[in-house]
Amino acid sequence: MSRHGLWRVLVVLCVTEITSWGVLYYAFPVLAPSIAADTGWEISTVTAAFSAGLIVSALVGIPVGRLLDRHGPRWVMTAGSLLAVPAVVVIATSESLPMFVAGWLVAGVAQSTTLYPPAFAALTRWWGADRVRALTVLTMVAGLASTVFAPTTAALLGSLDWRGTYLVLAVVLAVLTIPLHLFGLRGTWPEPEPAAVDENGAGDDRTAGQVARSRAFLLLVTVICLGAFTSFAVPVNQVPLLIERGLSTQAAAWALGLSGVGQVLGRLGYARLVSRTGPRGRAGLICGLLAGTTALLGVLPGPAFLLVVVAMATGAARGVMTLLQATALSDRWPTGLYGRLGGLLSAPVMIAIAIGPWAGSALAGLLGGYPPVFALLAGVALVAALLSAGTGTSSPPVRSQ
Repeated sequence: MSRHGLWRVLVVLCVTEITSWGVLYYAFPVLAPSIAADTGWEISTVTAAFSAGLIVSALVGIPVGRLLDRHGPRWVMTAGSLLAVPAVVVIATSESLPMFVAGWLVAGVAQSTTLYPPAFAALTRWWGADRVRALTVLTMVAGLASTVFAPTTAALLGSLDWRGTYLVLAVVLAVLTIPLHLFGLRGTWPEPEPAAVDENGAGDDRTAGQVARSRAFLLLVTVICLGAFTSFAVPVNQVPLLIERGLSTQAAAWALGLSGVGQVLGRLGYARLVSRTGPRGRAGLICGLLAGTTALLGVLPGPAFLLVVVAMATGAARGVMTLLQATALSDRWPTGLYGRLGGLLSAPVMIAIAIGPWAGSALAGLLGGYPPVFALLAGVALVAALLSAGTGTSSPPVRSQ
């Protein structure tokens, strides 16, 4: 692909990822309290439906990874966009809990083909050795999804009900993502890079199955899962935490949005971090930062300005955690295995992401509030930091910078 084509793909994915994440993920924590109040369903039940969709996304992500390795992202991501729009419409128009759950289950299939995993696979293969730069740009822009869509969703909710808000967002999703995926992801799907070789000429010619059974891969999956559990439990439960601290719903939504700015700021220094650290040290450092900022958000009682600042710091840690997930595989194994290994990695990670929001709201009731929940989430991230020491490989990694 030409240089122009590479940048076209990157720009397209920046627009579609910020939109897909905004509509299919970040709108929900803003709308969930209104959904529960309007329908009479428990907030934990509403969140469980959302989490069920994420679990479906995890399971479908495995075969999606195989399709990406073979055929590339164009038709996979276009099909996901075509499916996402009616799924959101079903969610918006549901008059019964089973229909609401069904809408989120279908949305989960769409998420597996429109969120980060397929976009990461596309940039990793197309951009090759320069993939860290492309992935950094993508995640910096897509990190603004909460910044754009949390306040926008709150503003729409001020003049519409939650159903009307989701219908407007479905139109936005259709107008932006379907044509961009269909026409913007054109290009020959390149052959995978050959395995890297060491000074003795030995390369990593293992199959995806062999890598998936290795100790390093299993530990890496565990580390990313624990980090993702914390990363995605924090933003969904951050809004009720801040409301509990005395902020209004609108102010809490803005704090969630500004945490997206924090994600962008955190990702700005990732390329330099890659050049100065190895894969294991980098994973430990990022998970440690996630643990520290999450704990701080849980223990600070106020004032509101300081809570927003800490929310942005937590967002920065979550931001680099996303880049860690994006590059963890290509730092260790050949990129020709990225789609399949990515599917195997993203399945448990998406389950962890799915459980996180529900677990936070459920534990808040058991523990008497959200501050203890955030302390527990910080402990989970700390365990991930400790386990990261075992994620090294004996084979030569493919260079990612």
